Amino acid sequence: MKIIRHPLAMQRQARAWKAAGVKVGFVPTMGYLHAGHISLAHEARKRVGPKGVVVVSIYVNPTQFGPKEDLAKYPRDFANDSRLCREAGVDAIFTPADAQMYAGRGEGLYSTYVSEEALSQGMEGASRPGHFRGVTTVVAKLFNCVLPDFAIFGAKDWQQAAVLQRMVKDLNFPLKMIISPTKREADGLAMSSRNSYLSPDEREQATIVPGSIEFAREAVKLSKKPMAAASLRAQIEELIRTKPSARLDYVEFFDSVTLQPTQEVRRGTHMALAVFVGKTRLIDNGRL
Repeated sequence: MKIIRHPLAMQRQARAWKAAGVKVGFVPTMGYLHAGHISLAHEARKRVGPKGVVVVSIYVNPTQFGPKEDLAKYPRDFANDSRLCREAGVDAIFTPADAQMYAGRGEGLYSTYVSEEALSQGMEGASRPGHFRGVTTVVAKLFNCVLPDFAIFGAKDWQQAAVLQRMVKDLNFPLKMIISPTKREADGLAMSSRNSYLSPDEREQATIVPGSIEFAREAVKLSKKPMAAASLRAQIEELIRTKPSARLDYVEFFDSVTLQPTQEVRRGTHMALAVFVGKTRLIDNGRL
């Protein structure tokens, strides 16, 4: 397994693969890998076959974190990440440094960003201003370094996946976007690197996040007509208040493709929410 640390070295290797006709599958991550990430690597391997290559990037991107967010304490464990990648049959890890990805940013010498201006406005975009500009910028840069035939993202970050799919389409990136189902713990909690922040008591309370989706799913199933989104939102707020450490950031009901909010909730409506459990912010989503 190769470990590549510089964007130019990654581009040289990617061009060599291209010249040799090797298919490249790419899994972008911020590291602290868990079974959800590894499932994406396995899916990439299945798609490239034994003669293709799988690249995993491990990079905690500073431009998608707000000034009061957890960039400094975001969990990192490169030794374990590389072990998991090797065991999963990954061919290369791309792990650049900030100074190489954003040369001169602190001195005002880096000034080019990618912004998607429609799908990124609500939900995470409204709650975390500037977040998606950082996401689209770094993913565009990673695509330009790895030159993949396809990239795989998890469905847990539904809005992010939609924003990146739009970016790929709008900017004519020559690759296919693949969205893989959310990987969950046995109790339903979506796998996330940030789950490591939770105390045992908070971890138990965190099941209210997927539980809220199941609650909404059952409510829609039992309703004989479309439900008012405001009413269902109020019920979910009340449900989350039953957990003392939990605080709702937002819950939204929307079209899964356009991300346009809907005033009526019916079967097929998509739901996303963000909940603070203690100081840890968790997100999840699902089709109702």
